[in-house]
Amino acid sequence: MPVVRDLRVLVRLTDFRRLLAVRLLSQCADGVYQVALATYVVFSPEKQTSPAAIASAMAVLLLPYSFVGPFAGVLLDRWQRRQVFLYGNLLRALLAAGTACLILASVPDWLFYASALSVTAVNRFVLAGLSAALPRVVDDDRLVMANSLSPTAGTLAATAGGGLAFAVRLLGADSDAVVVLLGAALYLCSALASLRMGRGLLGPDRDAVPPRLGAALASTARGLASGVRHLARRRAAGRALAAMTVMRFCYGALTVMVLMLCRYAWTSTQSEGLALLGLAVAVSGAGFFTAAVVSPWAVERLGQGGWMVLCAASAAVLAPALGLLFTPAPILVAAFVLGLVTQGAKIATDTVVQLAVDDAYRGRVFALYDVFYNAAFVAAAAVSALLLPSDGRSVLLVVMVAVLYAAVAVALARWRRADAAL
Repeated sequence: MPVVRDLRVLVRLTDFRRLLAVRLLSQCADGVYQVALATYVVFSPEKQTSPAAIASAMAVLLLPYSFVGPFAGVLLDRWQRRQVFLYGNLLRALLAAGTACLILASVPDWLFYASALSVTAVNRFVLAGLSAALPRVVDDDRLVMANSLSPTAGTLAATAGGGLAFAVRLLGADSDAVVVLLGAALYLCSALASLRMGRGLLGPDRDAVPPRLGAALASTARGLASGVRHLARRRAAGRALAAMTVMRFCYGALTVMVLMLCRYAWTSTQSEGLALLGLAVAVSGAGFFTAAVVSPWAVERLGQGGWMVLCAASAAVLAPALGLLFTPAPILVAAFVLGLVTQGAKIATDTVVQLAVDDAYRGRVFALYDVFYNAAFVAAAAVSALLLPSDGRSVLLVVMVAVLYAAVAVALARWRRADAAL
């Protein structure tokens, strides 16, 4: 099979394998850390969680990336990306250990959120850098396969990290601080793994960007505007990013709904709710893995745009068919399907952006991509806070999500036909 053959080739590429190891360790740590935060905010016995509380937490943790993201992009196009992975993960290990101390000290929520924000803010540099560096370790012909394997493997690693965090919490850890410290240890391992790659291997090329940090900071606004203009000239990349942003919004809204269902509607105890949420995360992770296997085959036959159309259309049909029952079994099936189509669309989007955007602009564009991704999730949480009752059952929310998925499918199909007619 071509997929198996290409996969074997990728795994034999030493530099790709080393970059993948950094991603897997880093995103596994992300999964551990994020689940620790979720259990502390949503499932702590002393907290009465509501959709509004979840939305507030997401806004505090994610919305500031609208300011951090552009700086990350400009700097990623000037800093050596290997060094970003090294020092970024070292810093996150230190900050995560600080978060664990704050949990043990039972500090006010605002101080806890400030610490968590510091950890996840550095994440913007690392994830955007991983995507921008990928074309430096594989050739164009295998970029689709690399985008299927690498980001999806990272998502699976994050899912595995989340499962590990759930297991540690359910099997005896008396405090979320213990789980946070586990995440800190994994961040440290990711930093050490980056040392296996050459300092200049991942770019950017020194002759393509100003080499001095002072010049980079002084030109941040100009660099961001230049990145936006470059993206505007690449219509395929801009359309793919717009579609992926809407699909991310839909996924975020349904995620908040499942959180509330697990917390209040389906279980009588917090430990049962936490276990059921862990199962939903695992099932969604299985969907991500399936997307990694299916996407290269689907893109080869349908094209990147056609695969995105099929993903959005499938979600438009299956989200209400399964979600409106508001019972665990159909929702878990929906979690698998939405994991598959969301990750499948993201694989296609990553590839479109990487191929359409020049290397000197990739850091900026992927940082903008990251901003759109997080802003969409925050917006989804805010809308969910308005529509969801305390038990998480909302017909209106599910129908709205289905309509948005359908609109994305129609828009992508029209853009695809228009491009074919040129």
